Amino acid sequence: MAQKGTATFANPDDYGAAIRSATVKVIVTAGGDFNARLTWLDFGDLHVLRGHENLPRIGFFSLSPAQTFVSFPTKAGVPLTYGGIGLRFGDVVFHGRGERMHQRTNGEYQWGLISLPPERLAAYNKALTGTSIATPREGRILRPSRSDAKRLLGLHSRICRLAETRHELIANPEVARALEQELIHALVNCLTVGDAGGNLKKRRHHADIMVRFEDALAAHGDPHLNLPALCSAIGVPERTLRACCTEFLGMSPTRYHLLRRLNMVRSALRRADPETTSVAEIAREHQFLELGRFAVAYRTVFGEMPSSTLRSPRIKTA
Repeated sequence: MAQKGTATFANPDDYGAAIRSATVKVIVTAGGDFNARLTWLDFGDLHVLRGHENLPRIGFFSLSPAQTFVSFPTKAGVPLTYGGIGLRFGDVVFHGRGERMHQRTNGEYQWGLISLPPERLAAYNKALTGTSIATPREGRILRPSRSDAKRLLGLHSRICRLAETRHELIANPEVARALEQELIHALVNCLTVGDAGGNLKKRRHHADIMVRFEDALAAHGDPHLNLPALCSAIGVPERTLRACCTEFLGMSPTRYHLLRRLNMVRSALRRADPETTSVAEIAREHQFLELGRFAVAYRTVFGEMPSSTLRSPRIKTA
């Protein structure tokens, strides 16, 4: 029987943790109350997911090598940058096996994702087209025909609406099987086109630099980013790292480092009990030692003082 569900999130960490078969770090880049929604439907080992976020963010994704992933924007006019390249509505990303990559949005955003075991995709592609297909080593941006993209997006939207509103239909094995077969057929048609992502070698090199940058930040304990030392550790000139961060993240390395730390504090504040925890305590735990400068930086990014975040109502996932 198909498994389905939908949930809303007020905390980016909870939202990222709910995206299964992947490790996701969400960095919100603007103020306001974060709200997100996930809808999922599982046809056995074929997984369909739809996400909606209300604030701009950077996401660092580490995908499971056990699954093949395909993602795409589901609403026109909403910008997304994947691996430093802006996607058009109708583009499809065929992700690399176990890929680690950045996505950046500039506002409210809606996206879709389909995943299945690579051997199952290969078998379906062989049956439908007579040709072989394999999960690529690096992610590819594909631009299927307008009709093929429209069919895939329409099916994905229909399946997610059914998962949210027509549980009795999805529970019918014959209906679920028909939807699954139709979705796989539409997916295969969209994956048999050429790469539209430009210079693959350059993209691969820059993506590798950005993954090493993330690993270095995760291991970095000092609140002050020593950029020359970090560049030496990951083996790139400072100018190259700055260019890659602008391309992938839309900001400098030091700005991204600060946003990562501020997002960690915001998550901790939203989880803390204001009766037993203080802003100063949480700030110091995250190595913000100059509390006045911390409060100014926090308010500049999120539009409110950290004390307001701490006192805000605890919003539970539903």
